[in-house]
Amino acid sequence: MRIGTTAVWLLVAADLLLVLWIFLTSLRGGSDILKHGFSLPTSPRFGNYATALDQGGFAQAALNSVLTAVVSSLVAVVLAAPCAYALARRRSRTSSALTMTFAMGLGVPGQVLVVPLFVGLAKLDLTDSDLGLALVYVGLAMPFTVFLLTGFFSGIPAVLEEAAVLDGAGPLRAFVQVVLPVARGGLITAFLLQFITNWNETLFAIVLTNSQSKVTLPVALAEFVAAQQFNGLDYGTMFAGVCIILAPMIALFSWMGTRIIQGMTVGIGK
Repeated sequence: MRIGTTAVWLLVAADLLLVLWIFLTSLRGGSDILKHGFSLPTSPRFGNYATALDQGGFAQAALNSVLTAVVSSLVAVVLAAPCAYALARRRSRTSSALTMTFAMGLGVPGQVLVVPLFVGLAKLDLTDSDLGLALVYVGLAMPFTVFLLTGFFSGIPAVLEEAAVLDGAGPLRAFVQVVLPVARGGLITAFLLQFITNWNETLFAIVLTNSQSKVTLPVALAEFVAAQQFNGLDYGTMFAGVCIILAPMIALFSWMGTRIIQGMTVGIGK
């Protein structure tokens, strides 16, 4: 037990040191980084962040990432919640088959979906569009979100809904006013997990967006590195872009990390 605990804390310490090194490196110049990879910044260059936001296009990319991640995660939870509730409450061969179908969707690799999704969105003129990318994220999120929320709804006592029905509430009203408030923790967990996934997603963002005004942060970072190959890579600005991508995730896990872990354990364990 002590060995396992020690190993975990060593891993945590290594991760924290890596994040600290990335932040300190983002405050240094490119030539200084190449000469001394692990030294402290002698004169912090906060201008690297201004350069990343302006010349690197990270400001617009950050707005695109926030918009796409928030909207797609919210829509996915709104669509998955009633579906998961129906699967959790209706015990039949059909519901079991549908639950298994959603579970099987977790094993489909995203690479096999790239071409058909691109062709379909191109026919609808939704390529290079925040809306098209958000729709893709919603579809990709459904298997896991439904599977996760089904566990939460299965753990809610049916007596609560029966009491609401006796008070004159219909099925929809009982679901909205009784079940959803009780399952609030699961809904928040599902939203946060999808937000994290969509914020860091790169493959579909690269394939489905190409203009500078539509790319997300991971794509903007990749394009910045590619563009800098011709003029000499500005490592300080590059690491500043990495920090811009990491900052929301670090803040989110610092604030709600315990809720996320507990939510995944409770939901999947049902």
